Amino acid sequence: MKYISTRGDRTPRGFSDILLEGLAPDGGLYLPAQYPKIDDATLKRWRGLAYADLAFEILSLYIDDIPPADLKRLCHATYTAATYGTDAITPLKPLEDGVFLQALSNGPTLAFKDMAMQLLGQLFEYELGRRGEQLNILGATSGDTGSAAEYAMRGKRGVRVFMLSPHGRMSPFQQAQMFSLPDANIHNLCIEGVFDDCQDIVKAVSNDLDFKRKYRIGTVNSINWARLLAQVVYYFAGYFQATASNAQRVSFAVPSGNFGNICAGHVARSMGLPIEHLVLATNENDVLDEFFRTGTYRVRGGAETYETSSPSMDISKASNFERFVFDLLGRDAARTAELFGPKLAKEGGFTLTAAEFAPAASFGFVSGKSTHADRVATIRDTWQRFGTMIDTHTADGLKVGRERRRPGATMLVLETALPAKFAATIHEALGREPERPAALQGLEALPRRFTVLPVDAAGVKRYIEAHC
Repeated sequence: MKYISTRGDRTPRGFSDILLEGLAPDGGLYLPAQYPKIDDATLKRWRGLAYADLAFEILSLYIDDIPPADLKRLCHATYTAATYGTDAITPLKPLEDGVFLQALSNGPTLAFKDMAMQLLGQLFEYELGRRGEQLNILGATSGDTGSAAEYAMRGKRGVRVFMLSPHGRMSPFQQAQMFSLPDANIHNLCIEGVFDDCQDIVKAVSNDLDFKRKYRIGTVNSINWARLLAQVVYYFAGYFQATASNAQRVSFAVPSGNFGNICAGHVARSMGLPIEHLVLATNENDVLDEFFRTGTYRVRGGAETYETSSPSMDISKASNFERFVFDLLGRDAARTAELFGPKLAKEGGFTLTAAEFAPAASFGFVSGKSTHADRVATIRDTWQRFGTMIDTHTADGLKVGRERRRPGATMLVLETALPAKFAATIHEALGREPERPAALQGLEALPRRFTVLPVDAAGVKRYIEAHC
C-alpha cells in the first residue's frame, strides 16, 4: 500500500513514512492510492472478532511496512478493557427503537479522540524506536484532541508535544485536563485567537520544509492519516453490533467540525461497509452543513466563528475536508490544489460547479445543524426518557440524526465525549452536575503549566527552537 497527496505529489510513500511526516511536501493530505475493497466473505469473517483483532485486520490492509506480529501486538496493547472499561471497547447504548449511541468516550480523557490517539502513541514510540529518532509533535486543538494526544504521548520515548489551543475558548474541564499534566515532554501553547488560527499555524510550520526537517515536526491532528485510519475501525465495530447479517444497512450520525471523524466513515463506506447515510451534524458554525446543501465551501474568519456550548466543533475551516473533495472530484489533484491552495487563501472559499457537486449524493452524505437551544432540549429529553446523560456534541449528533433518519432505519449516533467535560450546559439542561470518574476529581484545582502566545507562526517556531 502506497500513499499519495491530494495536491498531486505522487511520490509513493509507505505508511511508516507518512506516520511521522503529517502533511505532504506540497501542502496536501495523504490518502492511500486506492481504498481496499471488502467483500461479503471478509465481512462475515470479521463479524464477531474482538475489537483489537478487528483493528489489526483493517489496519493490515493499509500498513505493510510493520511486521504483522508487531502490528497485532500494538493493537492488543491499545484496545484493552483496562483502558476502555469494557471488552466491547465501543458498546452500543439503545435509545428509541432503531436509534443507538455508540460509546466512544470511555478512554482516559473521556473523548472519542482516545480511540485513535492511544494507538498513535504506540505507533510513534514503535517507529521512532525502530529508527533511533526523535519527533516533535505539533498539534492544534479545539478541546479534545489536545488532551487525548497529551495523555497518549506523555512519557513516550523520543516524543515531545507542542499543543496549540485557543486561549480561553475551551471548557474549564478541558483546560484542566491539558494544563495540569506535569510531564516535561508536554508543552501547552495558548494562542490569542480561535481554533482556526491554531490550525493555520500548524499548517504554516509544517509547510516550512526546512524547519520541519531540522526539528523533526510531526502531527497528531486528523491531518495525520494514521489517526483517521484508526477511527475507521469503530464504524465496522458499530455496524457489526447493530446488525445480524451483511444484508442490512445502517446510518451513522456524526458531530463534525474538522471533518476527521466523519471522513473515517467515508473511508469505511468506500471500502464497502454497508452504510446508507453519513449524517453530518454541525453546531452554529455550519460551514460543512452549508456545503452539503449548496456546494459552496465558505470559510469564516475569527469574528464570524461562534463560541458555543459544543466548543470542540467551533471550527470554520475543516482541515480534513480536502480529502473528501479530492475523492468527490474523481481524485483530480490539480483541481483540488487549485481549490484548497490559492483560491481558498484569496477568496475565502469556493463553489463547485454543478457537474462537480452532482456526485456528492452518491457518497451518502446528508447534513443538518443544531443550536444551543437544541442541545439543551436534546440533553434534557434523553435524560428524562432514557436515563442517559449525553454531552453537548453528542446532543448535536442525536438531534440531526433523528431529523435525517428514515422510518424503520437503524441510526448509530457517535458519542463524542462524556458529559463531565461540559458541566455548565449539563447543569443548565438538567439542574444537576454530571458524574465524574474518581481519578478526575479535583482536576481543576491542580497546578497548571501553559504559555500564552500571539497568533504568529514565527513565535511558535521560536518556542519550539528554545525547547528542543
